[in-house]
Amino acid sequence: MKKKVLIASLAFIGIITTIKLAIIYYNANFNAYALPSFCSVSDFIDCDGIAKTSESQFFGIPLAYWGMFLYAFILLMLFVDKLKNLKLLKFLEVFKNPFAYIASLGLISFAISMLLLCLSLFEIKKLCILCAFTYVLNLLIGFVAVDFKVKGFVDAIKQSFSDFLEAIKIKKYLIAFIAVMLAAAGFLTYTTVSLKFAPQLKRQREFKEFMNVKHNKYAVKGNVLGDKDAKIIIYTFSDYQCPICPTHNIMMQKLAKEMKGIKVIHRNLPLDTDCNKYLRSFFHEGSCIDARYAVAAEKQGKFWEMNNLLFEKKPKTEEEILKLVENMGFDMKKLEEDANSPQTRNEIKEDIDFAYSKGINGTPTTMINNDAHVGIKTYSEYKNWVKELGAEER
Repeated sequence: MKKKVLIASLAFIGIITTIKLAIIYYNANFNAYALPSFCSVSDFIDCDGIAKTSESQFFGIPLAYWGMFLYAFILLMLFVDKLKNLKLLKFLEVFKNPFAYIASLGLISFAISMLLLCLSLFEIKKLCILCAFTYVLNLLIGFVAVDFKVKGFVDAIKQSFSDFLEAIKIKKYLIAFIAVMLAAAGFLTYTTVSLKFAPQLKRQREFKEFMNVKHNKYAVKGNVLGDKDAKIIIYTFSDYQCPICPTHNIMMQKLAKEMKGIKVIHRNLPLDTDCNKYLRSFFHEGSCIDARYAVAAEKQGKFWEMNNLLFEKKPKTEEEILKLVENMGFDMKKLEEDANSPQTRNEIKEDIDFAYSKGINGTPTTMINNDAHVGIKTYSEYKNWVKELGAEER
């Protein structure tokens, strides 16, 4: 009885903890107005940060839900002797050694927990203290349930497996087991494909098309991206040394190709002290010289060719740029003169001043009708944004 009470207490604490983790997961991924949780106290101890990663789910289901199922099943095992006497729950008679199941689950879940802890520490580089607390609970439940007078965990696992084999020898339980497994497989397939409960993974997959692209199949030429007389003007503020800006650049070119009634206009926002007076320390060195050559290329009607090249190669010096573009059909002398002219420098200064006057100080930033979004959205979000403003698919 003491063993039952202790395991029940630990499992109940586990359910309460995983419910809290489920709330944190929901707020982090579905509630834009949620305040940080109590266990997000630093860059390292950050439950919210972990909840936003793709590693916080398995088969499209949040790990917190898996934890709730585990602790609920353990509680079920504690009362299986009484519950199996109920007509609807007679099938529970197959669990002949409930403590063996609990001990096995405790050990297996703890082993999985250690893998999750390694992933958290070495891959995500954050720690969820509530998650770590459940790892300890899993181990404690296993130790309390196991009978060390025999062979400990080894015997518990063998006994559980033996009970399972005995159960499926009975035809009705075999059929029931197969039906449950098929239903579970169907549900997990749905959650994995739809990602209804895992927006962070869905977002990651949406970005996959545009990241680490060797060839931009949506690349355009000339100075105009989109419809020349479009009513919906999308201003993009970019830095050619910005890590995520190339992804945003490809998105915008795909958007212009798929949607009619829009035009994308690029604005330079180099985060480089060489031309950005608002910066206090070195950041994206080389982005000023890149911006100057982008402006110079526009004067020869080849802005988007230069723009794509700069994003792809990320040159940091004038010499690198000149070497890259020598076979692109530029008037090289004029290109170099324009890139170093006071007019070009002033044009970039005006772009930077305008951005900061609008509260824009990061890249990439997308602005439509003075509605600016700093950072990057998914492609579907950009598409829905312009659709709401009247754009239509081609």
